[in-house]
This record gives sequence, C-alpha cells and structure tokens, in this order.
Amino acid sequence: MMEYKGYFARVEFDDEANIFHGEVINLRDVITFEGESVAELRKSFTDSVEDYLEFCAERGEDPEKPYSGKFVVRVGPELHKTLVIQARRNGKSLNTWVSDALNQVVKSCTQQ
Repeated sequence: MMEYKGYFARVEFDDEANIFHGEVINLRDVITFEGESVAELRKSFTDSVEDYLEFCAERGEDPEKPYSGKFVVRVGPELHKTLVIQARRNGKSLNTWVSDALNQVVKSCTQQ
C-alpha cells in the first residue's frame, strides 16, 4: 500500500509485462500509475496525484476528498435497537459507541 497526500494506492506486479501498476483506491475518480522499479513507481504515483489535483484546479473543481468521515450503515431494526441500548448503557452517543467499537476491531485486525 502506498500513500501520498491522503490518497492510498494498491500496487500489483504484472510478471508478463515485468511492470508494477497501481491504482488509487480511496476515490471514485480513477487515478492509475505504473513503473518498472520501486523508485519509478513512487514517482509515477506522486505525479499522477499531482496531475489529478492540477486537473481539478484547471476546471475550477474541488478534488474529491479521500473520505468525509461519514458513512451510512444499514442494519435491521432489532440490531439498531440493541446498538442504541448498548451505547446508552455506556453513556455514549450511538455514533461514538459505534466509532469506538470499529476502532477496537481495526486494532485487533492490525495486530494479527
């Protein structure tokens, strides 16, 4: 995984073409890049992000932000009720309780 200015990219190696290619994964817009070495790949990645930012500026558009910090999760009514009850038992809002729970899950996943 590569990161530049908050944009994250997944990289794969094409054995037949003997080239690395990557794609920014945290946007709806498509940003791709490639290189024959790690140094070339890294430069191509940063150049592609900079090109994207310049393109947006030329068009007078704000670049898509990688993430807003908000997302909608649909759950059944019973789970929704259970989550609210658990949050209130812990003296937290539903958003805070769910955010804390997700942080714990992510921590445990990264420690494995």
